[in-house]
Amino acid sequence: MSRDSANDQAIFITGAASGIGRETALLFGERGFKVGLFDLNEKGLAEVAAEIGAGRAVTGVLDVRDFAAYQKAVADFGAFSGGRMDVLFNCAGVMRMGPFPDTSIDDHRLTLEINVLGVVNGIYAALGLLKATPGAHILSMGSASGIYGVPDLATYSASKCFVRGLTEALSLEFEKQGITVTDIMPLYVNTPMVQTQAYRAGSLKTFGARLTPRQIAEVAWKAAHGRKVHWMPGLLLKGLNYLGGAVPFITRPTMKLIDKRK
Repeated sequence: MSRDSANDQAIFITGAASGIGRETALLFGERGFKVGLFDLNEKGLAEVAAEIGAGRAVTGVLDVRDFAAYQKAVADFGAFSGGRMDVLFNCAGVMRMGPFPDTSIDDHRLTLEINVLGVVNGIYAALGLLKATPGAHILSMGSASGIYGVPDLATYSASKCFVRGLTEALSLEFEKQGITVTDIMPLYVNTPMVQTQAYRAGSLKTFGARLTPRQIAEVAWKAAHGRKVHWMPGLLLKGLNYLGGAVPFITRPTMKLIDKRK
């Protein structure tokens, strides 16, 4: 992260109208950052901006699948921030729980377009501002399901495996340019996206949604000031990830137990 004061720094957040994006925006705003708020929910954006305070936030309705719209959002943000982007937070995402064949092809496609293409669009569109900002960070919302594919979340898991791979590759590729690339890989977070699922995957029944959006916002703050590639909140997830790496043959049986499939 740049050595400039927090009041000079700025974060661009997608999915900023609710859940993790909202809490991250509020936390960074509280700690002096200028905040770019982007989402499809215009009303929610206005509410978050009002909480942050006049002159400290800029909002924009953005469909992350639309690259041209993303370019415009980045340009608007650059005009607001003075031509800098200390943190790009790719937080927008969707989840559709359910058996693979029972989930519509439109939902599978939407998941990939937002969770995969949306992240690629964001990084590509923001790269100019990121390069112009000393110590810039790219932060993306991953998931514990990016460690090993989760039943009833197959396409979502695949999208988060993509985020993990992209993060690892770009963390090496952009290192010489002074840009840190990282992701956050939590278990279920108690957000509207999880709360509104009509179908509950076995892994959700096993783990519950114990993490709060504010807790993940705190991790985002640490990630934006740190160097680690992957941030995995909670000792349970860190333990599972360690065991999977140290004793890889237990991963598949463990996933079967976690799934609680009848």
